[in-house]
Amino acid sequence: MPCVGGHFMCMVLIWTVPSEFIANAGWDAKLVNESYRWVERRVAFHPPLRQWQLAVRNSLLEIGIQPYNGYTLDHLYGTKVGGTIFDGYGRRHSSADLLYYANPNGLTVFLHGPVQKILFTTEGKIKPTANGVIFSDANGLNHWAYLRKGSTNEVIVCSGALGSPQLLMLSGLGPEKHLEAHNISVVLNMPLVGQGMSDNPMNAVFVPSPRPVEVSLIEVVGITHNGIYIEGASGANFASQTNTKDFGLLSPKIGQLATSPPKQRTPEALNRAIEAMRFLPRSAFVGGFILEKIMGPLSRGHLELRSTNPNDNPAVTFNYFKDPGDLEKCVEGIRIIERVIESRSFSRFRYNHLPVSSLLNMTANSPVNLLPKHANASRSLEQFCRDTVTTIWHYHGGCQVGQVVDHDYRVIGVDSLRVIDGSTFDYSPGTNPQATVMMLGRYMGVKMLHERIANN
Repeated sequence: MPCVGGHFMCMVLIWTVPSEFIANAGWDAKLVNESYRWVERRVAFHPPLRQWQLAVRNSLLEIGIQPYNGYTLDHLYGTKVGGTIFDGYGRRHSSADLLYYANPNGLTVFLHGPVQKILFTTEGKIKPTANGVIFSDANGLNHWAYLRKGSTNEVIVCSGALGSPQLLMLSGLGPEKHLEAHNISVVLNMPLVGQGMSDNPMNAVFVPSPRPVEVSLIEVVGITHNGIYIEGASGANFASQTNTKDFGLLSPKIGQLATSPPKQRTPEALNRAIEAMRFLPRSAFVGGFILEKIMGPLSRGHLELRSTNPNDNPAVTFNYFKDPGDLEKCVEGIRIIERVIESRSFSRFRYNHLPVSSLLNMTANSPVNLLPKHANASRSLEQFCRDTVTTIWHYHGGCQVGQVVDHDYRVIGVDSLRVIDGSTFDYSPGTNPQATVMMLGRYMGVKMLHERIANN
């Protein structure tokens, strides 16, 4: 049973999802909770809160994002401390740690073996049936791997919101005209592959600090009832002693290109943003960010192939803030951030002579993304949201349940093929989808095992 997937090591917190997400997905709540605990035993740890994160926590409580739920991995409204993938020794953990549970006698893992194409057969079949994959090795040589005979053997795609719809298209499953434009033989016309792409917009306000702050990623979150999450990150590494200057996760060179139209995501544009950041004063890198992510989102986009080379990134348009409801939530989130910054609990980490409007203006003029800037960004929160939007890498969609896959994650219209990853989500669950994606792997693994036992 080939499992086609990739792996991304995230550095922030993991959380479970609201109960309504589980209900809407049609999942078995008991098995979901068991699977979350299964994941958490290997990759979730209690972060030690230091000065910046403590100030964020106290400020959220001061402005009324109540109650305080303490340290918990559950999705609860109010203010909480979530889990981190860094253990007490500073070692980062990931989904690779879940191999601890595996039976090594029944598992082969290929590193540097990206899949180029899913293979199908129609011989003696009512509909196209996946029967193997083509993958390449580190030397660029292609290899063919076929399923063993048996009705329960399947190809499982876990390549993520960008990789899974791309791989389906490269294999002949997708919008017919788009595939033909790339001279790809159409196995099945599936117009909804690559549609419904979404990314949760993130907006942040940089707060320069009069005192040094610790390096911290997102450890505290304020979860509001209207779908806005308030978080904070800080770091002395913003002002490192090297010649490199960046804002960590809010820097263009580590991927803040998603908010620009695909044709504008060029190496030249990226170099211009990096060069602009290099000329900022060193004081602009001492402090941290208070950021907000909105739930959903409502805005939708699409994914298309650039070429037939699976190593080429696809062209993705997320249409940030196309739906006015997303923009309204962003504005409301920025207003909450303003209250956090102005709170008594946060006063040690801001300059009294810098009003929030100056911080907005400073943030809007920083090259955190490749979008054009507008002079009124600090006066219009709507313009500030549009100008400073960045990705938080919570991409989802492209192979949604009910459109591309069924509720058992089988690709509709073909046999022996499933997609099990974030591309099947209609919206990003919780404050961070990382735990839910790992949970889903275990959840579906248990269900498929039960199916096999029943069939045998």
